[in-house]
Amino acid sequence: MPAANAPRKFRIRAPCSSANIGPGFDVLGMSLSLYLTLDVSVYHEDAKEAFEMTYSGEGATEVPLLPEQNLITKIALYVLSANGISQLPQPLKIHVHNPIPLGRGLGSSGAAVVAGVLLGDALGNLKNSYDRLLDYCLMIERHPDNVAATLLGGFVASYLRELDPEATKGVPESETFLDDVVSKAYPQPPIGIGHYLRLNWNKEIKAVAIVPNFEVATAKARSVLPTTYSRQDVIYNFQRLAVLTTALGKSPPDADLIYNAVQDRIHQPYRKTLIPGLPEILSSITPAKYDGLLGIFLSGAGPTILALATDNFDAIAGAAQKVFKEHNIDSWYKVLEVTDGGSTIEEL
Repeated sequence: MPAANAPRKFRIRAPCSSANIGPGFDVLGMSLSLYLTLDVSVYHEDAKEAFEMTYSGEGATEVPLLPEQNLITKIALYVLSANGISQLPQPLKIHVHNPIPLGRGLGSSGAAVVAGVLLGDALGNLKNSYDRLLDYCLMIERHPDNVAATLLGGFVASYLRELDPEATKGVPESETFLDDVVSKAYPQPPIGIGHYLRLNWNKEIKAVAIVPNFEVATAKARSVLPTTYSRQDVIYNFQRLAVLTTALGKSPPDADLIYNAVQDRIHQPYRKTLIPGLPEILSSITPAKYDGLLGIFLSGAGPTILALATDNFDAIAGAAQKVFKEHNIDSWYKVLEVTDGGSTIEEL
């Protein structure tokens, strides 16, 4: 039995995610088996430092470690503030390990948002439901596809409820509110901002993430998209989206059906200028050439390419890497599972 003055220790794990999944722009997301991890110790006695944060993995030399500057702790402060708690408990130690590549379309910011919300909930002993935690996430990240998948796990379709402006008075409108989160008190977010449905996923299907060694900022990837679309292109995506949401849960998977259902005219064609080799990769890597391949598309805003496959992972990834190399871009790949559990808090 732990001593009365022993620190409270817990671990938060938040999986990375892929969004859009071909035609599901801002609708579909899936959680993947690469986890942002926070090891947290809350002390009940004096420690050498009132607050200590350490960080390893992706971005370790760039991420600020002060509580009023670090994204994860700022989000935790927001959650606490909305519940009448003005500061982090102290003494407090947090170690963050992040294997998720930054700015590559694998939901690194979404994982940080979810981890920060869970941290605030745990430090405040708030015990919110996951549906309520999603409301907090969506106050910071207004696109639900990544955060819903990371928080809840699995293959998820989601949408945002249209809110009465009166219900959001004084509530932050975007991540920019975090610039002065320490000096403000925030109201509770509205209830039921985001709605979601977990879709069936065939466990035979793995996700091969081919990650090039350059970043694409989400804001830049959105800036190249048109403000209007033709009816023909919208219908094209609707048709494929309707098929895809069921096709990925069927066993055995139908390669021809899935490959054609992940085609897109809403975002990928406009992002080719940001990602050298994208058109060649999407057009040349097909089920006819590579057994086991089911579909291939941009992960989120890119530049990571995600290939869904049941076999032949090395050859599929190697083909994409070869195209990147022809454009003088190095890359690496990892075979990932679509996870079930979502984000977790484990008392240690």
